[in-house]
Amino acid sequence: MLRRTIALVGGVIVLILFVLLVRGCLDARKENAIKDYSTDSADLLRASKLEGDQLFKLLQGEGGTDQATSIINQLNAYRVESSELVDRGEQLDVPGDLKGAQSSLLEVLELRRDGFADITDALRVALGDQDRREGSDKVATQMQVFLASDIVDTQRFRRQLFDVLRAENLPAPALPRNGFVPDIEWLQPDFVADQVNALRTGTGGGGEAAPGLHGNGVAGVTLGGVALAPGVGASVQLSEDLAFEIQVQNQGENTENDVVVRVTVGDGGDADTQEETIDTIAAGELKTVTIPLTKQPPTGQNVPIKVEVEPVPGEQKTDNNTQESSVIFTR
Repeated sequence: MLRRTIALVGGVIVLILFVLLVRGCLDARKENAIKDYSTDSADLLRASKLEGDQLFKLLQGEGGTDQATSIINQLNAYRVESSELVDRGEQLDVPGDLKGAQSSLLEVLELRRDGFADITDALRVALGDQDRREGSDKVATQMQVFLASDIVDTQRFRRQLFDVLRAENLPAPALPRNGFVPDIEWLQPDFVADQVNALRTGTGGGGEAAPGLHGNGVAGVTLGGVALAPGVGASVQLSEDLAFEIQVQNQGENTENDVVVRVTVGDGGDADTQEETIDTIAAGELKTVTIPLTKQPPTGQNVPIKVEVEPVPGEQKTDNNTQESSVIFTR
């Protein structure tokens, strides 16, 4: 009887030790799987951040028309690399506790892949001869996509990953400290347009404007066929198709590109500002820009009118870039 008892107790002990051994092995396997996933996912995000750094360095380069093909080729390379990162992400071994984090990681990488694809197509247009403004606007739109990837990364992926790591008492991996979008100014369409224009014209990267005089001026303004003179009032009858006709002259020695012409009707909180862009204006050339009157102004009173031609790189004399007058609108 004693022997049976001893044998039974021994068997129980062996069973307990076996269970503990198996559980320890399973825990170790789970811990190693989480560690491996944490390391591999961090590697992917660091590689993605490096692509982003290269992209924004390219966008701030000197550029130039002779560099357009090279720029697009570099973008296509980033486009391929970002797609490969998605493929690598899909092949990760994902522990059950990290399924949610994996879904967020793939969303981050897919947003950046799609952003690279669209920004490559947009820059191909923006660096060309036609529809440059449209291409520039699409580049700015993709900055919002990249920002969305940063939000998913920090607010979803990292939180889900860190929750699991804390539960298992495991260290966090070395993740990129800064977001894919390096600065909030890249979310501003006007800033992006300036960068793209500098890239196209070869004045980016802190490069100097071409030698010689630069500058445009307001050569004349009419509204509904009525000439508006500087500092002088005029009377204009309202109609459905009323529009400003603004003559802009290149008074420098260089061809200028993407010249912004702006009209502000009224002042204060009631002011309405509209603008158009002259793609290219040669030295000495006179071009007319049409800007419709889009907002109904008050009638029977003087309404301030301000016409501006935005200075171009290298322009030093800007006193002729603005014309101010007033109009009394009638019915």
